[in-house]
Amino acid sequence: MSDSRTTTHTVAVNFGDCDPAGIVFFPNFSRWMDAASLSFFMQCGVPPWRELERTRGIVGTPLLEIHTRFLQSVTYGETITIETCVDEWRGKVFVQHHRVLRDGELVCEGRETRIFVTRDASGTLKSIAVPDDIRALCRTNSRPRTETSP
Repeated sequence: MSDSRTTTHTVAVNFGDCDPAGIVFFPNFSRWMDAASLSFFMQCGVPPWRELERTRGIVGTPLLEIHTRFLQSVTYGETITIETCVDEWRGKVFVQHHRVLRDGELVCEGRETRIFVTRDASGTLKSIAVPDDIRALCRTNSRPRTETSP
């Protein structure tokens, strides 16, 4: 069982997010989960990636693998909330779990396997161990915050 905090990220679904049938075009869920991933770290008190790259060389947390399961369709004019937590911390890898809800009902969920990376002297991305201080910030002993996306 994970001791990760759970954060929320709210998205207003717009007409342009949908296909001609009025259903959210599926890659948008990946885009929103990616935004929820960044929001998770920022709500936990982790500095923005730009600052981490400048101060510690950490570029971000690129994806290694993603799994998404769709349960119901979503359309424009609706608001969804993405609950995000870290299911598993490993040495260099972590797994984030996203639950996409509409009015409290699960419509989609996704799991993302990610790594922390820096750049070596040649500019090539290189994975690093999950920083202990960042892992500590993401634990449940902190007060959660909520962020909204336009």
